[in-house]
Amino acid sequence: MAGDDRPPEAAPDEAVPFETPDLYGAYPRLSQTQIAFLAEHGERLRVEPAQVLVREGERCAEFLVILSGSIEVVEAHGTPDERVLRVHGPGRFLGELGLLQGQVAFYTARVRAPGEVLSLPIDRLRMLVARDPILGDLILRAYLGRRALLVGVGAGFRLLGSRYSPDTRRLREFAARNRLPHRWIDLEADEEAEALLRRFSIPPEETPIVIWRDERVLRNPSNAELARLIGLSPPSTEETRSDLIIVGSGPAGLAAAVYGASEGLTTALLDAIATGGQASTSSLIENYFGFPSGISGSDLAERGELQARKFGAQVWVPAEAALLKPEDDGYYRVTFADGGDVVSHTVVLATGAWYRRLEVPGIERVEGTSVYYAATVYEAQQCSADPVAVVGGGNSAGQAVLFLAQRVPRVHLLIRGPDLGAKMSRYLVDQIERHPRVNVLRNSEVRGVVEGDDVLRAIVVENNRTGERRNLVVRAMFVFIGTRPRTAWLGDVVALDDRGFVLTGASAQARASGTVWEGQGRTCLGLETSLPGVFAVGDVRSGSVKRVASAAGEGAMAIHQVHEHLGHTTVDVARHPDDTEAPSGRFTEPGGGHNTSPAH
Repeated sequence: MAGDDRPPEAAPDEAVPFETPDLYGAYPRLSQTQIAFLAEHGERLRVEPAQVLVREGERCAEFLVILSGSIEVVEAHGTPDERVLRVHGPGRFLGELGLLQGQVAFYTARVRAPGEVLSLPIDRLRMLVARDPILGDLILRAYLGRRALLVGVGAGFRLLGSRYSPDTRRLREFAARNRLPHRWIDLEADEEAEALLRRFSIPPEETPIVIWRDERVLRNPSNAELARLIGLSPPSTEETRSDLIIVGSGPAGLAAAVYGASEGLTTALLDAIATGGQASTSSLIENYFGFPSGISGSDLAERGELQARKFGAQVWVPAEAALLKPEDDGYYRVTFADGGDVVSHTVVLATGAWYRRLEVPGIERVEGTSVYYAATVYEAQQCSADPVAVVGGGNSAGQAVLFLAQRVPRVHLLIRGPDLGAKMSRYLVDQIERHPRVNVLRNSEVRGVVEGDDVLRAIVVENNRTGERRNLVVRAMFVFIGTRPRTAWLGDVVALDDRGFVLTGASAQARASGTVWEGQGRTCLGLETSLPGVFAVGDVRSGSVKRVASAAGEGAMAIHQVHEHLGHTTVDVARHPDDTEAPSGRFTEPGGGHNTSPAH
């Protein structure tokens, strides 16, 4: 490609032939003013037909704007399965969410008609959109929409495995939670499965497998192996050091990352599966401040992650914390389950909680195929033509009921008590009671399951007032019956309450070792654990409020208290290169947060 110094052309009013219409705001056209603004910081490049600008499976570090000519977005480029997904003309830009997250491309961008493009390094783009929020919001909305469309058409890698395999379910959940474009090929039901196994000489018992562009095959990969294939960022196996490490990336963890990074602290955010925590499994959060039409948990998670990255936070996924250990020099060491360590002066625990299992006879035989502890598009696809049951009386269960009722013919909601509004928000109760596809079974508990061929056929329901039992025909069951904290990895390092949640403030200091707080010159802060410099926020904290706003607020408050702790220490705090003053008080409001539980 050759560059020149001519001024940028104005974006035309009409699309080029064959251009894909703008779907859901995913393919906007930049204005002449916006292109001129970007051109001041980029380079014009001549492009020729069939020239590849972005190649599937490789990272791209450039933001490309089409000035003239046209570019087509292609899947499986150069293979017999090649297909054109989109065509774009002047004024449009290339890329999708992976460009901002450092992932590899899930498509190939190829020149269709000759012309010119404007190229900007992605780091420079981040700097420019910080100066122009309107432009930044337009690009973000487009990239979120494009990722959703890629997922919808099954672009990306192929995952071949049995619906009855726990490893297939693990990989599908990892891909779905991280919104990775892929297509699942059902070993039992898809005619393509047998042909692919023959092509790669793989026996069925060695599935699941991941196929990338017919060039790479991973046999039953770990989540970390799949992450490396598509460019997610697990931590290095070598020891690293930071000012702040945040364990868990639900709303509290994401908010802490946004505030910590924006205030100049070298910040690392890690999660064992995906950013967003359990909140990312919520199909629609309708009562979070600032989103009157509601927002899905996954969209909120992606926005929070991008915001943290914008301020310089490192995001490590998948990264499972296995051990927290105080060091002699006032730092803390976090060791990962897959090896490697990070040493940090402060730690924020935001690991949240997970839903309790339903303990009934026979359930273990169908948990991998018909019993779910989340209700997202991934789970709904498994039972779109069948009746289902939802067990639980809180907001999580209510949100799941309304989401599933849009996709299945009948939803049975089982609650233990007589009053649906006892633990559920009124707005959910009103919608559930009016919905024609929802049947509420009060005073009802699950006592067993009826299964066949390792899938659920019915559940045994007992009325806890009359003792009457009956079989309820359902093909899937969604369980939301309370949570337990993710604190097993902490051992006895920090003080926990009787239920295993992390104590903070005065209660934590009262349970601390007699010498831990000597010489600190202060008392334990409100969100601080029994260890000075280690904080707990969100669902994992004893006494926390299980709401989106409160979790995000605790994440922000924790960073304020981190600065208070650092003010009482003599350890130097690393700054970003452009920071010349202490960041205390330099707050930037986050664009959103959500808590680690979808109970809103």
